[in-house]
Amino acid sequence: MEIIVTGAAGFVGQALAAALLSDPQVSSLTLTDVVEPSLPRQHEASSVATRCIKADLTSKETCQSLFTPSLGAVYLLHGLMSGASEANLDLGLKVNIDSMRLVLDVLRSVNPGVKVVFPSSCAVFGPSDGVVTETTMPLPGSSYGAQKHITEVLLNDYSRKGLLDGRILRLPTIIVRPGTPTGAASSFCSGIIREPLKGERSVLPVAPDFEIWVCSTRTLIKNLIHAREIDAEKFPSNSRIVNLPGMTVTSGQMLEALKDVAGEETVRLVEERRDPVIEKLVYSWPARFDTSLAERLGFSPDGTLKQTLDEYIEDYGDGSKLQRD
Repeated sequence: MEIIVTGAAGFVGQALAAALLSDPQVSSLTLTDVVEPSLPRQHEASSVATRCIKADLTSKETCQSLFTPSLGAVYLLHGLMSGASEANLDLGLKVNIDSMRLVLDVLRSVNPGVKVVFPSSCAVFGPSDGVVTETTMPLPGSSYGAQKHITEVLLNDYSRKGLLDGRILRLPTIIVRPGTPTGAASSFCSGIIREPLKGERSVLPVAPDFEIWVCSTRTLIKNLIHAREIDAEKFPSNSRIVNLPGMTVTSGQMLEALKDVAGEETVRLVEERRDPVIEKLVYSWPARFDTSLAERLGFSPDGTLKQTLDEYIEDYGDGSKLQRD
């Protein structure tokens, strides 16, 4: 199977690419982004034909050259993140909507029915006091959430018509991301763990009792791969949208997990300094999700916070050996 991953220079794209390189179903892998993606080190032991391409997916000509009839699956990971989308509306519209529609329209023209895995976000919802299901009405409290929701609706409709075979995954916030802070409003969820583990100071911009829906990197990658393997008939007849498994935690609980793993001195490197701009965005996201559909479809549940931190240290080091992002 030939697969293309967009947004492949980022952390999730690199982690997914590394896993796909050991997938026996994959024969060819194309990694593309606005900068040329790196080849994961796993390529040295892989027989998968791999190429890395710098590409502008707002260009129709570029999309027509990349998205070909031979592709068996597409992972659409490119996008402008939450904080950056809020700060620059026009760029968010261009990347998160216009580019996505362009890619989908090229695909439905040259490769009708191809599998398209689209990672969406819990940011498509507004604040909720209850448990969110796939049928809860989206009411985004951010431009990023609105832009993700628009692409959800479009891909779901193309799937309903049989033009594409979409798999729309509403992702929790992923922790712990290696490297440097991103443009995501939730970037601090990784920063309050990653930086202290390196012996560096970090800022908690929300209250310790702030709740958020999170997921570990290993669980996310496992579920991204599983999404491609699900038979189309197993999805509900009117929807390809799935709330992915995760866990509801507070920022204080994340710091407790850090303490368990690295000690009290490490936690003292985190300073609570409230940021109303970040709070306005992240407090608009729900923190509790019904994942019964995901369970029926065979997606993997997440583990504990301590397990997540242990996996991060094992995979990326405790600060001295962090992966390039």
